[in-house]
Amino acid sequence: MQPDAVLKLSLAAGVLLAGAGVGYYFGIFLPAQAIHETLDQGTRHQADKADRSGDLERAQRAEAQRREAAQQRYEGCLATANLTYQDRWASGCRAQNQRQQAAYDDCADDLFSTRAGCARKYPVEPERGCALPMQISGRLVADRDAARAQCLGELQGGVAPAG
Repeated sequence: MQPDAVLKLSLAAGVLLAGAGVGYYFGIFLPAQAIHETLDQGTRHQADKADRSGDLERAQRAEAQRREAAQQRYEGCLATANLTYQDRWASGCRAQNQRQQAAYDDCADDLFSTRAGCARKYPVEPERGCALPMQISGRLVADRDAARAQCLGELQGGVAPAG
């Protein structure tokens, strides 16, 4: 073989190899990479969508738990307001009973009074479940209503109305 023929064959083989490499790059590698990128973008998009969906579900659960906790605090606050009202009413009844009993005992100790007369003049109401004077009972009811309003204000996240 002549050196020109070898050179020509070598150049032809080189051009053929270069053409095959360029053809492979543009015909196979780039389209496959584009497909992979598209799939990766779709996967990332689905993952982002799932993350947003999960975040939304977590936020909804957290909001529901917050509302439930607020409702429980409200109910506890109302129970405390009612219990305080009942305790103060019972305390008022005990104090009233003690005053009435002391007045009755003073009357009964008098030599010129009879027990029946003292019972009519100084009746003694029971220690529990008594009827308190309007001024005292009105104040107790107003205090209970103010406490309930404060509970409602705390439930709504605002400041309780001033009373």
